[in-house]
Amino acid sequence: MSRSTRATAKDVARASGVSQTTVSFVLNDAAGHVSQETRERVQQAARALGYVPNGSAQALRKGASRIVLLNVEGIPTGSSLGGYIHGLDAELASHNHVLLVLHGHLSSQALSDVAQAVSARAVIDLSNAGHADALATDTHTSLDAFSAQADVPVRHLVDRGHRHIATVLPDTPELQALAGLRERLIRQAAHTAGLDGCPTLVLPSSLGPAEERLRSFRAEHPEVTAVVAYNDDLALVTLAAMRRIGLRAPADLAVIGFDDTPHGALFSPALTTVHIDAEAIGRIAARKALGLPAADTTPEPARVIVRESG
Repeated sequence: MSRSTRATAKDVARASGVSQTTVSFVLNDAAGHVSQETRERVQQAARALGYVPNGSAQALRKGASRIVLLNVEGIPTGSSLGGYIHGLDAELASHNHVLLVLHGHLSSQALSDVAQAVSARAVIDLSNAGHADALATDTHTSLDAFSAQADVPVRHLVDRGHRHIATVLPDTPELQALAGLRERLIRQAAHTAGLDGCPTLVLPSSLGPAEERLRSFRAEHPEVTAVVAYNDDLALVTLAAMRRIGLRAPADLAVIGFDDTPHGALFSPALTTVHIDAEAIGRIAARKALGLPAADTTPEPARVIVRESG
């Protein structure tokens, strides 16, 4: 089979018809609960694809310890991530495992070194989706779950007559994995709704530069009547910048955030936002990391918390 890129654990899972967690157990010699037939199917698929695990994958030391690592570098913990961590921690604790949360600036190799040092059972790296396959964890599943409800605010705005919607993304490199995925799904939802285009406004967190970016964006895209921000913090920066240049929400520009953080309700105008069942997503991530079935845990559908801004 000719491939332009190196095969990943996700490719092996797809080819053998199993989960990435099962692939991780088999290829890291921790597959005691996996049938011999499944083990051989995974190994055959890995050989056929030419899969070679990198150093990070080797950090999963046969599931020797009861420690699961979660790397959240740069991701605001006051948002849905807080609920995600709570659910992940609670579910792991119910199976006698411990969650270790890392907030530092870690390279892939440094994360691998930490995993090796504690003989981690699994690693979930939300800050660097580019290494998710190598780490053979639930990273992609978690990112997908956080972003999959991106159509909810789009439908809300379309139902209120908006035909030109934009996304607002942070200029922080650490957030690009989740922000980029959410942007793509918002664009898909806009396309499905029959909207023409969905431009992106990249805003810094500082109010002065954000004001200038917003002013330039309005000049380039005067047709836009609503924006969906990456999270509540960025939505509030948008509202503050709007006030500085004399725009009102929602009369001039409707604004919706993500995460339903408490301070969104305290702003004026109060922020319309999207609530996500992050705790359930965390519980699912824990069960997948441990190779346990997660079908009995289903997150509640995302919903718009309607306030004044949108």
